[in-house]
Amino acid sequence: MPKLQKSNYAAPLSLAALMLAAPSAYAQTPGDEVIVTATKIEKSVQDLGLSVTVIDGENLSELNGAEELSQKVPGLQAAVANGSQVAFQIRGIGAVDHQALTPTAAAVYVDGVYQATNVQTSPLLFDIDRAEILKGPQGSLYGRNASSGAINFNSVLPGQKKTGYLSSEFGNFERINLNAGATLPVSDIFSLRLSGRYLSQDAALDNVVTNPDVTVPNAGGGKKDEFGLRAIGRLTPSDQTEILLNVHYAEDNGINTAPLNDSLDVGKHEISVGPDGIQDTDNAFYGASAQLRQSFGKLDFVSLTAYTGYTQNYGFDFDGTPAPFGTPTLNSNLRYDRDFTQVSQEFRLSHVGESAEWMVGAYLEAEDLDQEYLIYCGPLDPVALIGTCSYVGAPGRVGPSPVSDGTAFSLQSLITQSRKTAALFTYNSFDITDRLEAVIGGRLSYENIQGRGEGRHYFDDGTLGLNNRDGLGLAIGDNEIKDTRLSGNLGLNYHISDDTLLYASFANGYKSGGFNGEVINNATHFADEGLFGAETVNAFELGSKFTRDSLTFNLAGFYQFYDDPQARIFVPFDLDDGGSFTSNSLSNLDKATSYGVEAEGHWTPIDGLDLNGGVTWLQTEIQQGEDPNVPQNADIFDGNPLPFASEFSATLSASYQWPVSSNLSARVSGSGKYQSEFFLDAEGLETRKQNGYETIDASADLLLNNGIEVGVWGRNLSNSDYAVSGYGFIGYNTFRGQPRTYGVAVKYSY
Repeated sequence: MPKLQKSNYAAPLSLAALMLAAPSAYAQTPGDEVIVTATKIEKSVQDLGLSVTVIDGENLSELNGAEELSQKVPGLQAAVANGSQVAFQIRGIGAVDHQALTPTAAAVYVDGVYQATNVQTSPLLFDIDRAEILKGPQGSLYGRNASSGAINFNSVLPGQKKTGYLSSEFGNFERINLNAGATLPVSDIFSLRLSGRYLSQDAALDNVVTNPDVTVPNAGGGKKDEFGLRAIGRLTPSDQTEILLNVHYAEDNGINTAPLNDSLDVGKHEISVGPDGIQDTDNAFYGASAQLRQSFGKLDFVSLTAYTGYTQNYGFDFDGTPAPFGTPTLNSNLRYDRDFTQVSQEFRLSHVGESAEWMVGAYLEAEDLDQEYLIYCGPLDPVALIGTCSYVGAPGRVGPSPVSDGTAFSLQSLITQSRKTAALFTYNSFDITDRLEAVIGGRLSYENIQGRGEGRHYFDDGTLGLNNRDGLGLAIGDNEIKDTRLSGNLGLNYHISDDTLLYASFANGYKSGGFNGEVINNATHFADEGLFGAETVNAFELGSKFTRDSLTFNLAGFYQFYDDPQARIFVPFDLDDGGSFTSNSLSNLDKATSYGVEAEGHWTPIDGLDLNGGVTWLQTEIQQGEDPNVPQNADIFDGNPLPFASEFSATLSASYQWPVSSNLSARVSGSGKYQSEFFLDAEGLETRKQNGYETIDASADLLLNNGIEVGVWGRNLSNSDYAVSGYGFIGYNTFRGQPRTYGVAVKYSY
């Protein structure tokens, strides 16, 4: 069984010699404090006894979406599929699964609002003040689905000063990136922030012909057509009262980055799909929130009410085979239609004193998801759904007693899911001595998940009937999960001096269980076959934080016990007649461990020069025994590393700005990341391994004192071709990262 090889550290060393890498984690002038809301109370990041990486808005503005944070932060990975669906992994923790039914192990928040599904976890980034990446379980404050950590995106808020900017970026692949933001003080007590972004890019991956007898379209994968709008109103009728109203809308359209099948002989940044494999992606995201902050002397009360949702329609060629219209049996395709809404309410009451801080809160949430999942084969008539392939039409899949004597040519799943969540939480810190501080938090969570599913076949005579796989029963049924969990944290923070903090912490978190949508295509009932349990993480961490003048250096060591890790694997399910069937489903392994060391630093040795760096060394191992649920799979996973868990990742960056004349300055900057090899899934096969790679970004700008900036930029200058996600079905398919892009930029600020 293949294992990860020992890292070749020559690569990161040569990378450091060739580039200026990773964004400024603390884009600050010497002596500035970085204030975060990681504990939902504003506090200096250097006073927190936990690992937090902060990326400022200037460095975020260059990213296409949240998934590209993984290029900026060591120890953070992102498995990306279907454009906006992202499963984040932090310190190796996090299942790689792209069902909308299942959230990610890293809780993602935008302006305090939880993004409940992986479809929402990669927002189009614009007018963002900062991103906070919290590493390790965050069960007390961020609840369920924060078993690996949490990521907070905070928008720029309106103030009482008229400010704004306009920026434009033009590059290869006909890239156009437009951003704008403006604060409009309406009165002494009300101000408005308006912002927006438009991003357009032609296909970045070439579609090539691997069979001379097959004609494929010229269009490749990765075409972008996105825009977003946001309006934030801030009302401050008194010094004690603040009301924030936030409304946003975004679309993520274009051509899906079609997967690359490992059986095809293609080159770097190439794919090969047939005429029916190029699929449009149409996603719309919307939401509104209202936050009230009211002070009562030393007490601070916060109420956050939010409504969010999305519609999603996308598809892709999932076997990677370019099929001509005359041979539909060679090609299989997939389409999703989803509609999701979420309503949430959070209350918090806190007190900050000279020797103690405390917070208590309550959280309520309700979600509803409707999904149609359709597998069709070959040429698809939009009305008749004509087409067929061996996968869909297999007799065992359709059943010996189908509802029609015709040929089954499409496989449809209809799924509805509702989720209701309630939680009570507290987070507290108090001084034991002048230098020693204790931290304790806890959260009691209740969750109810209800689902209904139907698996159907379309037949060529127009009949639509329920799946009767092997004649063992109709694929239809209901399911319900009820779960109550207690999570929390303990910590000690010791201030050796005013500039040095030592801390020790224990944290616990979990990710909800659920059920698989695709299973109903295979199972006789939408019941026990589709269930998977919750995963839990217990983490210990020791760390130090040092700040003096223009130097910041943070170091942390951690050990995490990972119980019942969720993973997409092939699972056998027992049937009532004594037989069994196997389904590729999200399920639970036995155990895993994750441990390592992280270091981050920021230094401003002279005026205008900012240096940043980060390193993560990580070891992970799956510990799989003879689980009665997956007995034949035990030896496949045991001893393997967790998916997307690189042994070594490193970032370096530098930015230097200097005056050229009385009204002109210049700035050069560079950033990059090295990522050692990792496997795309838990099986640890060599064919599913991404070799180590590096990405390098750079820019050069001229800045006029009238607010105008002009410059040139380049991203992934090394032109690395790397996988951002993978899955096994017919062969093995991977979604690919962006190739080298470059261009010019103009910005005006006032």
